[in-house]
Amino acid sequence: WREPQATDYRAVQGAVAADGLGNLLSGLFATVPNTTYSSSVSIVEITGIAARRVGVCIGLIFCALAFLPKLTALLLIIPDPVIGAYAMVIIAVLFVLGTRIVLQDGMDYRKATIVGVAFWVGVGCQSGEISTAALNPFLQQLLGNGMTAGGLTALVLTAFMELTGPRRVRMQTTLDVQSLPKIQEFLESFASRKRLGTETGLRLGHAAEETLLLLIEQGEGKPSAEQRRLRLTARTDSGGVEMEFLAASGEGNIEDRMAVLGGRAAEEPGEHEISLRLLRHLATSVHHHKYQDADIVTVRVDAVPARAGA
Repeated sequence: WREPQATDYRAVQGAVAADGLGNLLSGLFATVPNTTYSSSVSIVEITGIAARRVGVCIGLIFCALAFLPKLTALLLIIPDPVIGAYAMVIIAVLFVLGTRIVLQDGMDYRKATIVGVAFWVGVGCQSGEISTAALNPFLQQLLGNGMTAGGLTALVLTAFMELTGPRRVRMQTTLDVQSLPKIQEFLESFASRKRLGTETGLRLGHAAEETLLLLIEQGEGKPSAEQRRLRLTARTDSGGVEMEFLAASGEGNIEDRMAVLGGRAAEEPGEHEISLRLLRHLATSVHHHKYQDADIVTVRVDAVPARAGA
Protein backbone atom coordinates (compact mmCIF):
# COMPACT_ATOMS: atom_id res chain seq x y z
CA TRP A 1 0.00 0.00 0.00
CA ARG A 2 1.41 3.35 -1.08
CA GLU A 3 -1.91 5.15 -0.71
CA PRO A 4 -3.29 6.01 2.75
CA GLN A 5 -5.59 3.31 4.08
CA ALA A 6 -7.96 3.04 7.00
CA THR A 7 -6.31 2.44 10.36
CA ASP A 8 -6.40 -1.20 11.42
CA TYR A 9 -7.13 -0.86 15.12
CA ARG A 10 -6.29 -4.52 15.66
CA ALA A 11 -2.66 -3.60 15.02
CA VAL A 12 -3.06 -0.57 17.29
CA GLN A 13 -4.45 -2.76 20.07
CA GLY A 14 -1.51 -5.13 19.70
CA ALA A 15 1.00 -2.27 19.74
CA VAL A 16 -0.53 -0.71 22.86
CA ALA A 17 -0.55 -4.08 24.62
CA ALA A 18 3.09 -4.72 23.67
CA ASP A 19 4.11 -1.23 24.80
CA GLY A 20 2.34 -1.66 28.13
CA LEU A 21 3.87 -5.09 28.67
CA GLY A 22 7.33 -3.72 27.85
CA ASN A 23 6.94 -0.90 30.38
CA LEU A 24 5.69 -3.36 33.00
CA LEU A 25 8.71 -5.60 32.50
CA SER A 26 11.01 -2.56 32.58
CA GLY A 27 9.59 -1.60 35.96
CA LEU A 28 9.90 -5.13 37.32
CA PHE A 29 13.54 -5.39 36.24
CA ALA A 30 14.41 -1.75 37.11
CA THR A 31 15.52 -0.89 33.57
CA VAL A 32 14.85 2.07 31.28
CA PRO A 33 11.32 1.77 29.82
CA ASN A 34 10.60 1.87 26.12
CA THR A 35 8.57 4.65 24.58
CA THR A 36 7.05 5.72 21.26
CA TYR A 37 7.51 9.07 19.54
CA SER A 38 4.94 11.00 17.51
CA SER A 39 7.75 12.17 15.22
CA SER A 40 7.66 8.71 13.62
CA VAL A 41 4.39 9.71 11.92
CA SER A 42 6.12 12.63 10.18
CA ILE A 43 9.07 10.48 9.13
CA VAL A 44 6.73 7.91 7.57
CA GLU A 45 4.91 10.68 5.68
CA ILE A 46 8.18 12.17 4.36
CA THR A 47 9.89 8.91 3.39
CA GLY A 48 6.79 6.94 2.37
CA ILE A 49 8.20 3.90 4.21
CA ALA A 50 6.20 2.24 6.97
CA ALA A 51 7.42 -1.36 6.74
CA ARG A 52 8.06 -3.02 10.09
CA ARG A 53 11.26 -4.60 8.84
CA VAL A 54 12.72 -1.09 8.48
CA GLY A 55 12.01 -0.48 12.17
CA VAL A 56 13.71 -3.76 13.04
CA CYS A 57 16.79 -2.74 11.05
CA ILE A 58 16.89 0.66 12.80
CA GLY A 59 16.68 -1.08 16.17
CA LEU A 60 19.60 -3.34 15.24
CA ILE A 61 21.62 -0.28 14.17
CA PHE A 62 20.97 1.37 17.54
CA CYS A 63 22.11 -1.80 19.31
CA ALA A 64 25.30 -1.80 17.24
CA LEU A 65 25.94 1.89 18.02
CA ALA A 66 26.01 1.02 21.72
CA PHE A 67 29.23 -0.90 21.06
CA LEU A 68 30.72 1.76 18.75
CA PRO A 69 31.25 4.88 20.88
CA LYS A 70 33.12 6.77 18.14
CA LEU A 71 30.15 6.60 15.78
CA THR A 72 27.86 7.67 18.61
CA ALA A 73 30.16 10.63 19.32
CA LEU A 74 29.95 11.56 15.63
CA LEU A 75 26.18 11.85 15.94
CA LEU A 76 26.47 13.89 19.12
CA ILE A 77 28.61 16.59 17.48
CA ILE A 78 25.91 17.47 14.94
CA PRO A 79 25.41 21.27 15.35
CA ASP A 80 22.35 22.41 17.29
CA PRO A 81 21.02 24.52 14.36
CA VAL A 82 20.92 21.39 12.21
CA ILE A 83 19.02 19.47 14.89
CA GLY A 84 16.69 22.47 15.31
CA ALA A 85 15.94 22.63 11.58
CA TYR A 86 15.27 18.88 11.51
CA ALA A 87 12.91 19.13 14.49
CA MET A 88 11.11 22.11 12.94
CA VAL A 89 10.39 20.20 9.73
CA ILE A 90 9.22 17.10 11.62
CA ILE A 91 6.89 19.11 13.89
CA ALA A 92 5.53 21.13 10.95
CA VAL A 93 4.69 17.97 8.99
CA LEU A 94 3.09 16.43 12.09
CA PHE A 95 0.97 19.56 12.60
CA VAL A 96 -0.23 19.49 8.98
CA LEU A 97 -1.07 15.78 9.22
CA GLY A 98 -3.09 16.39 12.37
CA THR A 99 -4.93 19.26 10.69
CA ARG A 100 -5.73 17.04 7.71
CA ILE A 101 -7.20 14.38 9.99
CA VAL A 102 -9.36 16.98 11.74
CA LEU A 103 -10.64 18.46 8.46
CA GLN A 104 -11.16 15.27 6.46
CA ASP A 105 -14.86 15.03 7.44
CA GLY A 106 -15.52 18.76 7.54
CA MET A 107 -15.59 21.16 10.47
CA ASP A 108 -18.58 21.93 12.67
CA TYR A 109 -18.85 24.00 15.83
CA ARG A 110 -18.36 20.97 18.10
CA LYS A 111 -15.15 19.87 16.43
CA ALA A 112 -13.89 23.46 16.19
CA THR A 113 -14.50 24.00 19.92
CA ILE A 114 -12.73 20.79 20.93
CA VAL A 115 -9.71 21.31 18.67
CA GLY A 116 -9.34 25.04 19.32
CA VAL A 117 -9.68 24.95 23.11
CA ALA A 118 -7.50 21.83 23.48
CA PHE A 119 -4.78 23.32 21.29
CA TRP A 120 -4.58 26.62 23.15
CA VAL A 121 -4.77 24.99 26.58
CA GLY A 122 -1.83 22.80 25.56
CA VAL A 123 0.14 25.79 24.26
CA GLY A 124 -0.69 27.83 27.37
CA CYS A 125 0.37 25.11 29.81
CA GLN A 126 3.55 24.36 27.89
CA SER A 127 4.59 28.04 27.71
CA GLY A 128 3.54 28.85 31.28
CA GLU A 129 0.86 31.35 30.23
CA ILE A 130 -1.68 29.19 32.08
CA SER A 131 -0.46 29.07 35.67
CA THR A 132 -0.62 25.80 37.59
CA ALA A 133 0.98 27.20 40.77
CA ALA A 134 -2.21 26.76 42.81
CA LEU A 135 -2.36 23.02 42.06
CA ASN A 136 -0.65 20.23 43.97
CA PRO A 137 2.80 19.08 42.76
CA PHE A 138 1.42 16.01 40.97
CA LEU A 139 -1.01 18.06 38.85
CA GLN A 140 1.65 20.69 38.23
CA GLN A 141 3.93 18.02 36.80
CA LEU A 142 1.10 16.47 34.81
CA LEU A 143 -0.25 19.69 33.29
CA GLY A 144 3.20 21.16 32.74
CA ASN A 145 3.37 19.09 29.56
CA GLY A 146 1.38 20.71 26.75
CA MET A 147 0.61 17.40 25.05
CA THR A 148 -0.87 15.95 28.23
CA ALA A 149 -2.83 19.10 29.09
CA GLY A 150 -4.22 19.46 25.57
CA GLY A 151 -5.06 15.76 25.34
CA LEU A 152 -6.92 15.76 28.65
CA THR A 153 -8.80 18.90 27.59
CA ALA A 154 -9.83 17.24 24.32
CA LEU A 155 -11.05 14.13 26.19
CA VAL A 156 -13.10 16.18 28.66
CA LEU A 157 -14.64 18.36 25.93
CA THR A 158 -15.44 15.32 23.77
CA ALA A 159 -17.22 13.65 26.69
CA PHE A 160 -19.10 16.88 27.43
CA MET A 161 -20.19 17.30 23.79
CA GLU A 162 -21.29 13.67 23.68
CA LEU A 163 -23.41 14.05 26.83
CA THR A 164 -24.99 17.35 25.74
CA GLY A 165 -25.39 16.48 22.04
CA PRO A 166 -28.37 14.88 20.28
CA ARG A 167 -29.58 11.72 21.99
CA ARG A 168 -28.69 8.44 20.30
CA VAL A 169 -31.35 5.83 19.64
CA ARG A 170 -30.32 2.22 19.22
CA MET A 171 -31.55 -1.23 18.34
CA GLN A 172 -30.08 -4.72 18.42
CA THR A 173 -30.74 -7.55 16.03
CA THR A 174 -29.02 -10.42 14.25
CA LEU A 175 -26.59 -9.82 11.40
CA ASP A 176 -28.53 -11.41 8.56
CA VAL A 177 -30.77 -10.40 5.66
CA GLN A 178 -33.92 -11.25 7.63
CA SER A 179 -33.16 -8.28 9.91
CA LEU A 180 -33.42 -5.76 7.05
CA PRO A 181 -37.18 -4.98 7.41
CA LYS A 182 -36.70 -4.38 11.15
CA ILE A 183 -33.76 -2.04 10.49
CA GLN A 184 -35.63 -0.07 7.82
CA GLU A 185 -38.67 0.28 10.08
CA PHE A 186 -36.41 1.54 12.87
CA LEU A 187 -34.81 4.16 10.61
CA GLU A 188 -38.12 5.30 9.11
CA SER A 189 -39.49 5.77 12.63
CA PHE A 190 -36.33 7.68 13.59
CA ALA A 191 -36.62 9.99 10.57
CA SER A 192 -40.30 10.59 11.32
CA ARG A 193 -39.65 11.51 14.97
CA LYS A 194 -36.84 13.87 13.97
CA ARG A 195 -38.97 15.34 11.14
CA LEU A 196 -36.31 14.63 8.55
CA GLY A 197 -38.76 13.90 5.76
CA THR A 198 -39.70 10.81 3.78
CA GLU A 199 -36.82 11.10 1.29
CA THR A 200 -34.23 11.22 4.06
CA GLY A 201 -35.85 8.21 5.73
CA LEU A 202 -35.66 6.23 2.49
CA ARG A 203 -32.06 7.29 1.93
CA LEU A 204 -31.16 6.12 5.43
CA GLY A 205 -32.87 2.79 4.79
CA HIS A 206 -31.00 2.24 1.53
CA ALA A 207 -27.63 3.16 3.06
CA ALA A 208 -28.28 0.82 6.00
CA GLU A 209 -29.25 -1.98 3.60
CA GLU A 210 -25.99 -1.74 1.65
CA THR A 211 -23.93 -1.54 4.86
CA LEU A 212 -25.71 -4.60 6.24
CA LEU A 213 -25.04 -6.58 3.06
CA LEU A 214 -21.36 -5.62 3.13
CA LEU A 215 -20.99 -6.68 6.77
CA ILE A 216 -22.71 -9.99 6.03
CA GLU A 217 -20.43 -10.53 3.02
CA GLN A 218 -17.32 -9.95 5.12
CA GLY A 219 -18.42 -12.54 7.66
CA GLU A 220 -19.12 -15.26 5.09
CA GLY A 221 -16.89 -18.30 5.42
CA LYS A 222 -15.78 -17.36 8.91
CA PRO A 223 -16.64 -20.12 11.42
CA SER A 224 -18.79 -18.97 14.31
CA ALA A 225 -20.31 -20.87 17.20
CA GLU A 226 -23.23 -18.47 17.51
CA GLN A 227 -25.27 -16.05 15.42
CA ARG A 228 -23.48 -12.75 14.84
CA ARG A 229 -25.20 -9.80 16.50
CA LEU A 230 -25.59 -6.27 15.16
CA ARG A 231 -26.13 -3.08 17.14
CA LEU A 232 -27.29 -0.03 15.20
CA THR A 233 -27.33 3.47 16.67
CA ALA A 234 -28.51 6.65 14.98
CA ARG A 235 -28.47 10.34 15.84
CA THR A 236 -28.89 13.66 14.06
CA ASP A 237 -25.71 15.66 13.59
CA SER A 238 -25.24 19.04 11.86
CA GLY A 239 -27.76 18.71 9.05
CA GLY A 240 -27.44 14.98 8.63
CA VAL A 241 -27.73 11.61 10.34
CA GLU A 242 -24.89 9.49 11.69
CA MET A 243 -25.46 5.74 11.82
CA GLU A 244 -23.10 3.40 13.65
CA PHE A 245 -23.07 -0.34 12.97
CA LEU A 246 -21.32 -2.55 15.51
CA ALA A 247 -20.89 -6.24 14.67
CA ALA A 248 -18.53 -9.13 15.28
CA SER A 249 -15.30 -8.74 13.34
CA GLY A 250 -15.14 -9.95 9.75
CA GLU A 251 -12.54 -9.86 6.96
CA GLY A 252 -11.59 -6.81 4.90
CA ASN A 253 -12.33 -3.11 5.37
CA ILE A 254 -15.27 -1.36 3.71
CA GLU A 255 -13.54 2.04 3.81
CA ASP A 256 -10.47 0.70 1.97
CA ARG A 257 -12.59 -1.12 -0.60
CA MET A 258 -14.51 2.08 -1.35
CA ALA A 259 -11.23 3.99 -1.76
CA VAL A 260 -9.96 1.40 -4.25
CA LEU A 261 -13.30 1.48 -6.04
CA GLY A 262 -13.08 5.26 -6.45
CA GLY A 263 -10.00 4.89 -8.63
CA ARG A 264 -11.80 2.78 -11.24
CA ALA A 265 -15.33 4.14 -11.21
CA ALA A 266 -15.67 3.86 -14.99
CA GLU A 267 -15.28 0.08 -15.05
CA GLU A 268 -18.21 -2.30 -15.25
CA PRO A 269 -19.09 -3.12 -11.63
CA GLY A 270 -18.89 -6.71 -10.47
CA GLU A 271 -21.68 -8.25 -8.44
CA HIS A 272 -19.71 -7.85 -5.20
CA GLU A 273 -19.09 -4.15 -5.94
CA ILE A 274 -22.70 -3.03 -6.38
CA SER A 275 -23.29 -2.49 -2.66
CA LEU A 276 -20.04 -0.53 -2.42
CA ARG A 277 -21.02 1.76 -5.28
CA LEU A 278 -24.52 2.34 -3.94
CA LEU A 279 -23.23 3.09 -0.45
CA ARG A 280 -20.62 5.45 -1.90
CA HIS A 281 -23.42 7.32 -3.68
CA LEU A 282 -25.83 7.43 -0.73
CA ALA A 283 -23.46 8.31 2.11
CA THR A 284 -21.49 11.49 2.69
CA SER A 285 -18.76 9.57 4.52
CA VAL A 286 -18.07 5.99 5.59
CA HIS A 287 -15.51 4.99 8.22
CA HIS A 288 -14.74 1.39 9.12
CA HIS A 289 -12.80 0.71 12.33
CA LYS A 290 -11.67 -2.86 12.87
CA TYR A 291 -10.88 -4.19 16.34
CA GLN A 292 -9.91 -7.64 17.57
CA ASP A 293 -13.48 -8.67 18.29
CA ALA A 294 -15.67 -6.07 16.58
CA ASP A 295 -16.24 -4.05 13.41
CA ILE A 296 -17.56 -0.50 13.82
CA VAL A 297 -18.85 1.15 10.63
CA THR A 298 -19.91 4.80 10.87
CA VAL A 299 -22.06 6.06 7.99
CA ARG A 300 -23.10 9.69 7.63
CA VAL A 301 -26.03 10.61 5.39
CA ASP A 302 -26.96 14.23 4.73
CA ALA A 303 -30.60 15.18 5.19
CA VAL A 304 -32.49 15.79 1.93
CA PRO A 305 -33.85 19.38 1.89
CA ALA A 306 -37.63 19.62 1.76
CA ARG A 307 -38.89 20.62 -1.68
CA ALA A 308 -40.87 23.81 -2.06
CA GLY A 309 -44.59 23.14 -1.97
CA ALA A 310 -44.10 19.62 -0.64
